[in-house]
Amino acid sequence: MGSPSIIPDAPNAALIGGGFIGPVHVEALRRIGIPVVGILGSAPERVRPLARQLGIPRVYEDLDDLVGDGSVAVVHVTSPNGAHFDQTCRLLESGRHVVCEKPLAVTAAETTALCALARSRPRQAAAVNYNVRFYPLCHEMRSRIARGDIGRVLSVTGSYTQDWLLYPDDYNWRVEPDGGTNLRAVADIGTHWMDLAQFVVGQRIRAVCADLATFHAQRFRPIGPAETFRGSGDAGSSRPIAITTDDYAAVLLRIGAEARGSFHVSQMTAGRKNRVLLEVAGTEGSFSWDSEEPNGLWIGRRKGPSEWLERDPALLSPEAAAISDYPGGHAEGFPDTFKQLFRAVYQWIGEAGATSPAFPTFDDGDREVRLCEAIARSAHEQRWVTVEAVRVNESSAKGCTP
Repeated sequence: MGSPSIIPDAPNAALIGGGFIGPVHVEALRRIGIPVVGILGSAPERVRPLARQLGIPRVYEDLDDLVGDGSVAVVHVTSPNGAHFDQTCRLLESGRHVVCEKPLAVTAAETTALCALARSRPRQAAAVNYNVRFYPLCHEMRSRIARGDIGRVLSVTGSYTQDWLLYPDDYNWRVEPDGGTNLRAVADIGTHWMDLAQFVVGQRIRAVCADLATFHAQRFRPIGPAETFRGSGDAGSSRPIAITTDDYAAVLLRIGAEARGSFHVSQMTAGRKNRVLLEVAGTEGSFSWDSEEPNGLWIGRRKGPSEWLERDPALLSPEAAAISDYPGGHAEGFPDTFKQLFRAVYQWIGEAGATSPAFPTFDDGDREVRLCEAIARSAHEQRWVTVEAVRVNESSAKGCTP
């Protein structure tokens, strides 16, 4: 059962995609009282068991079937990356609000067209699920940096590490080229880190210098479907596939007018299941936040004792307290970030778009894809590359043609 809705007349939502992240969306939506009335998968017969498991009443035959369901106001797109562009275009053009998983699309040409279409429909929500910024202490860092607590930002460093693709027989559709940047670790988890870093410091990454590595030039693809985070497959029922996407990346950064930074991403770091680390150093102090201890923030000082701040709404800034629902000592984690992001989206919908979005928008999604293109180019040409500025041609919205 869902909780009472935050919106008087809660809009119905539908889901596209039946993989790892789709059910996370459904759970979070129900926690804020949003009905999920239908699901679209790669094939109806494949997604029906999941629909029964999640208690979703309708399975759509195809995208036309979903678009034809007049009861659906919001669609959450959690399909594989290559499908995001066409599906999101169609949904926006049909008048739906859209919450799209990252990356928004696979090329900047596609994200430019999506931004143009979204801007031509300003009363439709156009959100990208960069949920990591919705940990309360990430909002707390942003608030404290904005009010000058650590002085001028000097450096931003960190990492995003996992181990679920450590072995050659670990396989998932994500290891396959996307036809755009053909990045994997950077596009899959690195974009989360870059979005978080830019959100926290309030400045954009303007140039990158990247080194990429593919440690397994060959992986073994299961004959049947391979699910995310499910571990190694059976080599006896698989076939070898050449791999060109990145297992690891290290990226130097120039941020804003003067700040410097670096981060690395890896999906082959044994024991790291899903760790995000962000450190921000300024002229008067520093912050360090680790997603494996998400309810604590280390605050560094030179002229006094450093501090460990526990997540407690009574101790946080108004911005961070607003997305922290439980009292101090009651852990909030990964599922809560989805709840808080979706709450921001559906509140905006309930207010008929009267306020500025408090959630990541298609412009944020566009910026991340442009960063990926700059990183891919930097690694290929072995040099610094300036991130191309967002240039949206409003006329390209018609037909959503990149």
